[in-house]
Amino acid sequence: MKLLPLHKLGPKEKPGNVVSFGLFLPWVSKEQGYELKVKIIHEKDQFLQAIQPKIFDLQHSIDPEYGDYWSAEFWINPGDKPHPASAWGEKGRYVYRFLLRNQYTGQEIDWIIDPFAREYAVGKLSAFTLGYTAHTWSYQESAWRTPKLQDLVIYELMLTEFGNDIAGATAKLDYLHDLGVNCLEIMPVANVANTIDWGYLPIGYFGVDERFGKRNDLQRFIDQAHRRGMAVILDVVYGHTSNQFPYSYVYRELRYNENPFMGPFAKDYFGESTDFKRTFTQDFFYTVNFHWLDCYHCDGFRYDCVPNYWDGALGVGYANLTYETYQTVKAKTLQGDHWLRFQGDHEITLVQCAEQLEAPVEIVAKTYSNCTWQNETLSAAQGTAGGSADAVSELGLRLGLDGYPAEAVHNTDTLAKSALQYIENHDQPRFICNFGLWEKDDILLQEGDRSKWYKLQPYVIGLMTAKGIPMIWQGQELGENYFVPYNGWGRVMLLRPVRWDYFYDPIGKKMISLFRKLLSLRQSMPELRRGEHYFYNHYDNYQSKQVLLFHRKEGVHFSLVALNFGDQPQWVPYTFQQAGTYQEMLHGQEDPSLNLEQVQAGVPYWFEVPGNYGRIWRI
Repeated sequence: MKLLPLHKLGPKEKPGNVVSFGLFLPWVSKEQGYELKVKIIHEKDQFLQAIQPKIFDLQHSIDPEYGDYWSAEFWINPGDKPHPASAWGEKGRYVYRFLLRNQYTGQEIDWIIDPFAREYAVGKLSAFTLGYTAHTWSYQESAWRTPKLQDLVIYELMLTEFGNDIAGATAKLDYLHDLGVNCLEIMPVANVANTIDWGYLPIGYFGVDERFGKRNDLQRFIDQAHRRGMAVILDVVYGHTSNQFPYSYVYRELRYNENPFMGPFAKDYFGESTDFKRTFTQDFFYTVNFHWLDCYHCDGFRYDCVPNYWDGALGVGYANLTYETYQTVKAKTLQGDHWLRFQGDHEITLVQCAEQLEAPVEIVAKTYSNCTWQNETLSAAQGTAGGSADAVSELGLRLGLDGYPAEAVHNTDTLAKSALQYIENHDQPRFICNFGLWEKDDILLQEGDRSKWYKLQPYVIGLMTAKGIPMIWQGQELGENYFVPYNGWGRVMLLRPVRWDYFYDPIGKKMISLFRKLLSLRQSMPELRRGEHYFYNHYDNYQSKQVLLFHRKEGVHFSLVALNFGDQPQWVPYTFQQAGTYQEMLHGQEDPSLNLEQVQAGVPYWFEVPGNYGRIWRI
């Protein structure tokens, strides 16, 4: 894979109000009769009927690597206003789009966005800022280091739902740091056509959608997150696009039988499929990755819908993209500057997380992905919530990431490996919905019965003490109870803002107190982050009572975790291998009677596990 020459793609400001444009448009040439024009208007003028955009011609040439290339350079002359009241020539944001016309046939294709735009405006409009001032990174950025994989605690959020926009989310970074998370997974920030949208049908990849804010805003957000010890990984969508994405839209309108960018490749689950057999497609998304790492200092990626571009461990799609991205970062760490953030102790700490729900073990074992989403734990938890003792057994295996490698060697690179542990994410109804629903008006407005909040407790304790990387979905720690439909546009086009008033109500206080306690324990107890995980698979003693028992061990540190998913307290036996006093880590300090004192090694010991709760004993 090669980096596209971004220096000649998209809009570029030059001294004296001069702006240049560049665009690859393969298979569309002047010789075929095509003319490409750009329509530009100042942001202040765009909704005024008397002021029309100015139109400039782009010139055609041939790029030796990528073929047909269109470019232009012109002066935004303050003395050449399209209307006396126009803001043309002033500093600020200008919005633009391309128009393709064939002088032989008369065909016109309007509303073509710039696939290389760095900024966007309303809907399908691209943008640039005349007089743009680049973000100045804080001096602490040079000291920032992306956390090791085993130490991550991830908080998934959507910027608009979490904080209204980037500025609002930035204002809550202290809250997230205080909660105890150290990695933020941000739902897609790429440009989409709709104002309310999850972001999984992109039309622009090189900038921040205007509904969230501007590029300076996101750079400032990541800078401020790093200052608080939190990494930021971005959710990226490379296997499919919106049908308004220019490399889909233009060639469809031209009625071409082939497309230089789009087309069948692997699975075809959503939107318009990208064709990774095309070198241009490979290089485009490799360049997108590099741009976000270099320009925005993000710490890695969560790759959405990997089956859409998964063609095997030696393929040209997903596996190749993660390999090339890793090798680029590895080489860049030798050059210093902000790339040093990935230079860990004998490892590269770039986060490459796959959403490959069909084969999560394979994706971490056979590619340069170092972690993956997996719905196995979630499914086992759902079965447990339904009262299945067999599901409790399955949950025990899943919390231990049974079958997943802890590390793998690829070529000469040794990578730590893991998987995310969650019971909630943007794709799913809140877990509390498993314990009852109530409707406001219709199915889209269903909510989980929040009075059953206490049933969540053993699942939360299990996630935060299990092997793997725990992930919290925004507001989960407050007892958020939105329902998400399993299909239809109501999933992606309905705003579900975090209800911050939950922070102050009795349920929210109890929930966030539990999360804070568990995250503090995970931070202070190394065995919970990287230790051995052993599940005690004994049906009669444990699962038949809806109890799950496992231990975590790392060096001299040993912790026993007991979870009770039933409503009634249960007495269960356990034989400790080491004598001594075991402190109950959740409440043992305020209630010493919960501690297990003078425990003898090799002797069965009976203890009580409260209903819908758990215990953590540590020697």
